[in-house]
Amino acid sequence: MRADARTDLAALWRRVGELAERCGRDAGEVLAVERLSHLSGVEPGRVRRVVEGTAAEVPLERRVHRRFLLLRQTRRDKHGREWPLAAIADDFGAPGASLGPLNAGTGLPRLGHAAGVQRFFGVYAGFLLADSKSAVERALALSAATGAAADGPDGLEDLSYRTGMTPKAIRLTLDGRPPRLPLKEQVHQRFEHLRRTRLREDGQPHSLAAIAKSFDASGQSLTRLARGEGLPNLAAAAGIQRFYGVEGGFLLADDTEALATALTGIERELASAEREEENPMLAVLRAHDVRSIVTRAGRLSPRGWKSLADHLDDLLAREGQLGREGETP
Repeated sequence: MRADARTDLAALWRRVGELAERCGRDAGEVLAVERLSHLSGVEPGRVRRVVEGTAAEVPLERRVHRRFLLLRQTRRDKHGREWPLAAIADDFGAPGASLGPLNAGTGLPRLGHAAGVQRFFGVYAGFLLADSKSAVERALALSAATGAAADGPDGLEDLSYRTGMTPKAIRLTLDGRPPRLPLKEQVHQRFEHLRRTRLREDGQPHSLAAIAKSFDASGQSLTRLARGEGLPNLAAAAGIQRFYGVEGGFLLADDTEALATALTGIERELASAEREEENPMLAVLRAHDVRSIVTRAGRLSPRGWKSLADHLDDLLAREGQLGREGETP
């Protein structure tokens, strides 16, 4: 039976505010609509209405267009300018013209291009796809995780269920060696994982026809994906994820991000006002990431260090954070 249960955002909003205050933080800053908008891609004026359940959902094509424009407006280069389409597309080996329809709001990008845009700007893999409720829910969960206390996760099988990754891939990722699958193979594997682990009430997998019907398509449109022979279009990917009740980036997130998202969810579930210890799995993940980066950077020449610093400036600028000069781009 597919998962339809959705978080009560108003209740989550209150819990995050209370948790912030218990941790000595300003709840107004933690729950600032501008901050949540930056994390989720939902326009600031819609955030409160989404939380209250009064905001009508925006059609996928317009939603993806608006979020792309928001990325360009809020994640600028180190000189404070919007990234040109050519620079964004070049990062994933495509011509700038391929992003023209997305920028103009006249068409959806290919799935691989959407993945490339999100990777370029350093946002989570469902940023362009997630519906408003999912996007705000994720932003609130991230806010809660900054001060939440948690125990360890329930094991590799639970993480596997949440991420679509094998236990072996999870262990490798925690060790700083995430498997690098081609996008087509990754999407195929995670689609099959959904069909295998989210079954009908009678214990059988949902048919391709039933999945496709939920977003007004034919079962044949998913045949190549089921065989591992091709990628779905962006609308089909959004429909599959909505059908199974998983996050908007489930099919696209790389292993590190998928695992971090699952751990954040576990941390939120286990949050308790009486505990202050950090989720050990999150700590392990961060420690491995940092140690891996520092170890490799230590082998760089002075020229390499400068190149790395320039790259970090660009990356920080994309994410709207401070560069080396301490100025906000």
